[in-house]
Amino acid sequence: MYETLTLQREGHLTWLTLNRPESLNAMSTTLVRELRQFFWQLADDTETRVLVLRGAGRAFCAGLDLKEQPSGEGATGGSVAAGLRSQRTISELVLLMRRAPQPIIAAVHGAACGGGFALALAADVRIAGDSARMNAAFIRLGLSACDVGVSYFLPRIVGASVAAELLLTGNFIDAARAERVGLVSRLVPDADLEDAARALAQDMLRNSPLGLRLTKECLKLSLDASSLEEVVAMEDRNQILAARGADFREGVMAFLEKRPARFRDA
Repeated sequence: MYETLTLQREGHLTWLTLNRPESLNAMSTTLVRELRQFFWQLADDTETRVLVLRGAGRAFCAGLDLKEQPSGEGATGGSVAAGLRSQRTISELVLLMRRAPQPIIAAVHGAACGGGFALALAADVRIAGDSARMNAAFIRLGLSACDVGVSYFLPRIVGASVAAELLLTGNFIDAARAERVGLVSRLVPDADLEDAARALAQDMLRNSPLGLRLTKECLKLSLDASSLEEVVAMEDRNQILAARGADFREGVMAFLEKRPARFRDA
């Protein structure tokens, strides 16, 4: 299906691998197009309940492929309108990731720079191998560091001061500091990264499909909620919706009978 992506399914877990290892999975025009296509379709993929995003080879994603010759409407020197259209094809990726109903786990090793950093930040959970190094590379190229949603996600994850330091300098943050400041939730040896991502995904998959979707939606909307009352109203709505389903009744019976629940997304 794809030239630059590989998909692997393990039941309701899907692994999405950026597969340009010779270029550290840099974001070529084809990679961006195929990522957009995948995430557009993900909303309708009821078989995928959790997604793990990772990179092949030595890195997660080195950002925009600067070796690819610019061409077409988005080329340097084109019109403002053409440039905005080209920019949106990339920035739309993080919007699609946040709209996806499935939890997304980013398993980061090696470099996650620029657009690769943005992809990691747009995931719901980030775990890192000990080789992980991340930075907002845009400012090192003469651009603003605030690109592809980074200035939205980063301060919400690590706070304003650390975000400002990383964005204003373009400096790398290594895996150990990323764990300390909460940028990643878990740090493991590179050799254990796949197993750690799988175990985390399986912990999520123990829960009902509707519960996962509603929880991701509520977390996302709570980031921008204007008040506690607004968040509580959304939580109340979600709980009543979920309580009317057969999966809730199955969850209660499984708890009482001390057995794993068998959820059917019903």
